[in-house]
Amino acid sequence: MERMDTNRVAEAILSAPGWARVGITAPKDHLRIEAAYELARAIVNDVLNGHSTPGPDQLGLLL
Repeated sequence: MERMDTNRVAEAILSAPGWARVGITAPKDHLRIEAAYELARAIVNDVLNGHSTPGPDQLGLLL
């Protein structure tokens, strides 16, 4: 199994839809669950495709 890099996981989370990132803190259980699955899909998609691409609405941060 491929070793996961924390930077890669962070990039995958940041490339996930905004509603999923916000939804993980929602007060309703069903919203948190749906958001968690969407974040998991984003991470798995990144691993399978070998890269993450931020959505067009995601602002880049210069470090």
